[in-house]
Parts: sequence; C-alpha cells; structure tokens
Amino acid sequence: MPTVLVTGASRGIGNTIATHLAAKGWDVFAGVRTEDDAARLRGSPRITPVRLDVTDEKDIAALDQSLPPRLDAVVNNAGVVVAGPLETVPLADLRRQLDINVTGQIAVTQAVLPRLRSSRGRIVFISSLNGKIAFPLIGPYCASKFAIEAAADALRVELTPWRINVVVVEPAQTDTDMWRTADAMADDTVAAMTDDARRLYDKHVVGLRKSIPLSRRIAVPPEKVAAVVEESLTARRPRARYVVGLGPKLQLALITRLPTGIRDRVVRGVTRQPG
Repeated sequence: MPTVLVTGASRGIGNTIATHLAAKGWDVFAGVRTEDDAARLRGSPRITPVRLDVTDEKDIAALDQSLPPRLDAVVNNAGVVVAGPLETVPLADLRRQLDINVTGQIAVTQAVLPRLRSSRGRIVFISSLNGKIAFPLIGPYCASKFAIEAAADALRVELTPWRINVVVVEPAQTDTDMWRTADAMADDTVAAMTDDARRLYDKHVVGLRKSIPLSRRIAVPPEKVAAVVEESLTARRPRARYVVGLGPKLQLALITRLPTGIRDRVVRGVTRQPG
C-alpha cells in the first residue's frame, strides 16, 4: 500500500486529509506536535502518529527513524495564521509565521526527499487562495503562502530529473477552527495592539469583523480539500496547482487578471476595509 507523511495532522484540514487517505488505503504517518494529539490518533486504522514540530530540528532529524524505508508522498500542511496590520505585527510573530509555514515545510521536504527520490514520489504543499491574492490584516499569512508557492515552483523544476511531482493545493475559506474562531482571533489581534495602533486601525478591524460571517457562509468542508489532495496524489499526470472549489476558481481567474488599482478596490470591498 502507498505511504504518505501528512504534517499538521492533529486537527483541521490536516486531520481530515490523514483520515481520508487512510480510508482510501494509504498508510498514513500523521505528524502531530504533542503526545495528547498522538494519543487521539492511536488506534485509527492505517494511521501512525509521529511527533513532529516542523520548527524543531530534532523532530525533523528523527523522521529518518520514524518513517518506513519507502515513502510515496508528503503532504506539507502544518501552518498557523498570524493576523494584524503589518505595521503592528511584532517581528517575533512574523518570524514564527514564516518559520512554521515556509521554513518548516521546506525542512520536512528536505528530510524526506531521499525516500521520495527512490519511490519517484510526490510532494504536496497546502497553500491557499491567499497565496495568489493578498488580503489585508492577514498579511503575514499571505506572505507565507506566496512564499510557499514560489518554493514549490522552484522545487518542481529542480526535481524534474527524478520525476518527483510537486503540487500546490489552494483552498479558500474552509470550515475549520480558523473560521469558527475568527471572532476570537480578531479580539486577540486588537488586544495585542497599542492604543495608538487601535486608533489608527479601528475601522480596518471593524471591517474585518463584518466580513467574517460571509467567509463562514461560503466556507467549504475540509473533506473537499482532502478529496482534492487525494486526486493530486493519484492522478497519473498531476497538475502543478489545484484550486479547491468552483467559487475560488472564479475568484482567482477574475481578480488576478484585474489591473492592480481595480484589484485593490475589489479586495478592499470584499474585506470591508476603509479607503
């Protein structure tokens, strides 16, 4: 049976991908950060939890012992969202955002590439529509997804001699904790700002709060993302990019073709930002 490493499998999209692939006959090695997360996955058919903080060099090095000799794919899903106006985001938080969402994913990929070279396996990066369209107040997250799109493009060309396919999956709003707890994220963002920053960006935050209900209404179930990941892993000739859902495909096709000034006005309107 094919084997796959899925990072960030404790919850959300990663957990759904892991359970979906296991149900389809894959032997899944599920990267989790804590023993509690590992305990919840133990006993799940075809899923083996692996302690893996993608920012921990020791965890990355331990993959060589944790994984089987043959690995057919890696799904780089681990990620976090750092929110706030870029002017106000602490640099430590910005570094954490990029360390987890970009450096950590590349570190895992480096660690498993010898196995993937032997199996002519596949590398999947879970990006986002925000890897192509930047939204205000989640600039750090968007920057990380733009970066991983570029890294995937470079890897795809570099690994061509070994026939290792590199795929990017681009979900939009997904019905996971990120959107279910978006109001709390907005609260935390405001709490972390100085009084001066709150005064400067009050209307921006109000607009963000107003846009949350729409994002929740159009969010797709994580199972839809998992099905697209399965397709990217099993297609005989996988595409370089898979956008999840018809709506996001239309958004991407339209907005990315607009002149920059018009695109900015559209994004500002969608996210209820002052202008």
